[in-house]
Amino acid sequence: MKTTYPASPRGDHVDVYLDASGAEVRVADPYRWLEDPDSPETRAWVQAQRVLTEAHLTDLPERHAYRARIRELWDAPAEGAPWQRGGQYFRQVNPGLLNQPLLQVAPSPRGPWRTLLDPNALSADGTVALAGTSVSPQGRLLAYGTQSAGSDWVTWRVRDVESGEDRPDTLEWSKFGGAAWLPDESGFYYAAYDAPASGGALTGTNRNQRLMLHRVGTPQAQDEVALQRPDEPDWGFRARVTNDGEYLVIHVWKGTARKNQVWVRPLGRAEAFRELVGDFRAAFEVLGNDGPLFYLHTDEGAPRGKVITWDLTTGERRDLVPEGPDAVEQSALVPGGLLLLTLRDASHRLTLHDRTGAKVRDLPLPGPGAVETLHTQPDDPEVFLTFTSFLTRPAPYRLDVTGGSLEPLSTEIPAFDASKFEVTQEFAVSHDGTRVPMFIVAPRGLKRDGTNPTLLYGYGGFNNALKPAFNAARLAWVERGGVFVQANLRGGGEYGKDWHEAGTLERKQNVFDDFIACAEHLIRTGVTAPAHLGIHGRSNGGLLVGACMTQRPDLFGAAIPQVGVLDMLRYHQFTIGWAWASDYGRSDDPAMLGHLLAYSPLHALKAAAYPPTLIVTGDHDDRVVPGHSFKFGAQLQHVQQGDSPTLLRLETRGGHGAGKPTALLIDEWADILAFLEHHLR
Repeated sequence: MKTTYPASPRGDHVDVYLDASGAEVRVADPYRWLEDPDSPETRAWVQAQRVLTEAHLTDLPERHAYRARIRELWDAPAEGAPWQRGGQYFRQVNPGLLNQPLLQVAPSPRGPWRTLLDPNALSADGTVALAGTSVSPQGRLLAYGTQSAGSDWVTWRVRDVESGEDRPDTLEWSKFGGAAWLPDESGFYYAAYDAPASGGALTGTNRNQRLMLHRVGTPQAQDEVALQRPDEPDWGFRARVTNDGEYLVIHVWKGTARKNQVWVRPLGRAEAFRELVGDFRAAFEVLGNDGPLFYLHTDEGAPRGKVITWDLTTGERRDLVPEGPDAVEQSALVPGGLLLLTLRDASHRLTLHDRTGAKVRDLPLPGPGAVETLHTQPDDPEVFLTFTSFLTRPAPYRLDVTGGSLEPLSTEIPAFDASKFEVTQEFAVSHDGTRVPMFIVAPRGLKRDGTNPTLLYGYGGFNNALKPAFNAARLAWVERGGVFVQANLRGGGEYGKDWHEAGTLERKQNVFDDFIACAEHLIRTGVTAPAHLGIHGRSNGGLLVGACMTQRPDLFGAAIPQVGVLDMLRYHQFTIGWAWASDYGRSDDPAMLGHLLAYSPLHALKAAAYPPTLIVTGDHDDRVVPGHSFKFGAQLQHVQQGDSPTLLRLETRGGHGAGKPTALLIDEWADILAFLEHHLR
């Protein structure tokens, strides 16, 4: 039966663009009014959509089963890897179903642990979350940032570690940066913007970031502007104080491109910054220093990454660890050497090298999978990491780089019977012959008869690699006979810079072709069939789902575009959207307009039979603003020719996803999986 949707009045707004030939291109935007999330009209529309979606989901018997099982699987201790400052150890831990993890401190990485900060006490509904922590060098003070309702805006405060009491410091309107302490603990650097105009938190753009120096115990109004470039409004600044306390290092970023400048100056001296890297030609990450000899991780001339040294005194540069066959995802200094965390077909390897660059040994990991966090210090042989896989809960380990031993730190690693499931890796062949890896998680002994409900997940952007990771909700899906597939598409970072760039700008269609190739591989090999194949992606992955379902609606049985970038002509007009142009290009560039129009999900919709679609967003997401999902949902409801429903699941206290409370995550996953199972069986 065809669904009756809430009224979505269509306006007559038209934008005019210029294409590569200089000709005018007129593009209608009938739902422009939905870009204002706080207008009475939008609020009424959101509420009507929520009532419709809730009525549909309430009728799904699978919803209650998923909610109960996900809750059971989620209810287990989740202990993060500790880190050490001033002889004290810190970690985040969730004993089970708390909405937010606790921050704890102990005299040893084995405990006993004392709760230093409980974010659950900061709001009644659990929607205030820790957005960043930085412990002072002697371990006496904690700078911690909080975000509310999923917003990217961060408020910084200072807590005394011994007493657990907050100092009076409160720093507002920070975004996209951490806190870097001075060696004497008198203050720290942080990034800030001007407060948004009234009502502009979702509609204004984030530009003109400043690096501020806050002195502990003083009001924010007295903070010193340490660095700003009003002539370069798109530049941002990430500060780091070297471990020896001698240098202030600035990584200058511009958007999400993995290209940055590096500026250095002696700390505490009135000297100009030395522009070690003075343009945006490649990615450079300062790992640390031995006096004036700096160690950097870069992809300059090495698409898969390498480690170099740079002598500030002589200016000499030298390759220390040259590019190898695997992509280097992270490098870190340790006593007498350095660690390299590399990716091979989307799984991690860890190796130790000496300070000449020579490989010393492979370091043990618990098995095939991924290192979620890696905490190191240049002068401490203790390394802490969290390891996970599709069938292994994240668990903390202590690695002694001197002897190479790996010690589990979890006080309780919950028993989980993984023998019922299996993980395999297969490769699809994309349209141009590129081999595209994907992990398949399925019940052991899966029958490839084309009947298995299958969830295909992808991202494919911004150099982010999708690696094996435990997810209680996806496990509940596989327990009920489903198959979960994670695709490693171009645009990500699985094979280095070239792999990433092959899925950007005018090459973005490669990402969608890779995803479609994975779907066709699953169908051809009998894992599933179009009627049983659902697709899911978040953010840039929401764009992926929107593009693929509009290009190949025949290929999928259901679609979940979540917090997706769906209007490719106007994404750069809101909050931090302008920063994504390095991957997407912009519609005000005539050379890119045609490419964007060709795949923009909102503009690709036409009268056709689309698969059942559940569009998921937060109504005040201030990263990918909800207007993307609102407009796409209204247009899809308008053009849908079949009986398949188009529903919007709209969270009123949820943002882009960071810091979302456990209770909301469980409910969200239960709704997504119930919708998929109902329409894919």
